[in-house]
Amino acid sequence: MVASDKTGAVPAPAVPTAGRAALLTLLVMLAFAANSILCRLALTQTAIDPAGFTLVRIASGAASLWLIARATGHAKAVAGSWRGAAALLAYAAAFSFAYLTMIAGTGALLLFGAVQATMILVGLYRGERLVPLQWGGLALALGGLALLLAPGLSAPDPLGALLMVVAGAAWGIYSLLGRASRDPFATTAGNFLRAAPMAAVLALPAALAGPLSGGGLRWDQGGLVYAVLSGALASGVGYSIWYAALPALTAARAASVQLSVPVITALVAVLALGERITPVLAVSSVAVLGGIALVILGKSPRRG
Repeated sequence: MVASDKTGAVPAPAVPTAGRAALLTLLVMLAFAANSILCRLALTQTAIDPAGFTLVRIASGAASLWLIARATGHAKAVAGSWRGAAALLAYAAAFSFAYLTMIAGTGALLLFGAVQATMILVGLYRGERLVPLQWGGLALALGGLALLLAPGLSAPDPLGALLMVVAGAAWGIYSLLGRASRDPFATTAGNFLRAAPMAAVLALPAALAGPLSGGGLRWDQGGLVYAVLSGALASGVGYSIWYAALPALTAARAASVQLSVPVITALVAVLALGERITPVLAVSSVAVLGGIALVILGKSPRRG
């Protein structure tokens, strides 16, 4: 539980200054992009499988956060929730399996397109209304996704695309839950600690099937290194920083800054993975990210 003051009230979340929030947000966007790159490196260049990557990623994130909590004297201030943990695991598992069949740039575009779609839909459900410019942006974004997913040489695997959309929806829910966090580090630590045994249960069928099918959980030194870097640094520490930056960001800004991640991912993937930015991916990216930007930044009327 989060520590309370002498009156029994839980303190409000600390709001970082504008400069500090900008720095934290930049670090988080780099961490988000790093997760896509590390996952693709692990699945394409090492022997680790998606279930094993997810398990190591969540477990190492939980371990690093617990060690930091112990070192800073906050071991008893672990918060989070089972809902947050379930959203975290759903994102991480779907993310790993999706990257078996798609390049980093395409995956990041689908992921964060789904993140923003989830936030927009939640806003509509809560009574928000869109102005014509925002409806136009939504149509543009949907058109960009349709172009990306249209049958052809550049279209991603349908199952992989579906899994990445599920991952994006789960991450959108996780981000929405995080906006209410009063202690970013304690919330992230609690979510990871709860998600670790859930990840082990998820990996159990693969482990049991291994001796019979010749498959199962697989990993090697390189795969473990990539998974630990993704879990301990890009995920555990990165998500703590994200929760710390969220109180200084409006919902629109929190959503819009994440639009930079597919661009960062695609550029880094060219250098680290030798991937190519195809014309279809480039046009789809402009349509999806531009359309969502119109929805997010457009001035909508208050709830009717």
